[in-house]
Amino acid sequence: MDRAEACGQGACTIRVEVVHAAAPHDIDFGELQLPAGATVADALQASGVLLRRGLDAAAVDVGIRGRPCARDEPLRDGDRVELYRPLLVDPKEARRRRQPTHATGGAQARRGEADEAAPKKR
Repeated sequence: MDRAEACGQGACTIRVEVVHAAAPHDIDFGELQLPAGATVADALQASGVLLRRGLDAAAVDVGIRGRPCARDEPLRDGDRVELYRPLLVDPKEARRRRQPTHATGGAQARRGEADEAAPKKR
């Protein structure tokens, strides 16, 4: 019996993953089987991740495979529900902080050195 026939008999389920990374090496991952038509909220409830991590369901942002979505979004077979932690630093600001400055020999200084080493046109 194929999947379409099984769904026609009311026994259709979908497989989804629920993932939360509290920190780079602290990942909460679970695979679930839910009834067809289940939503993101259903997956969060069934996974228990909110209780295990002490997260407020209303405060956490969620998405499906990197795309933010609402909790009432219906899931499809193979979806990965992701819980996003808040940003501690704006990504642009973090890059600025990592970028070496001109005084310490950063990119500007390297470009200047390259300009001096290049042959000049007459």
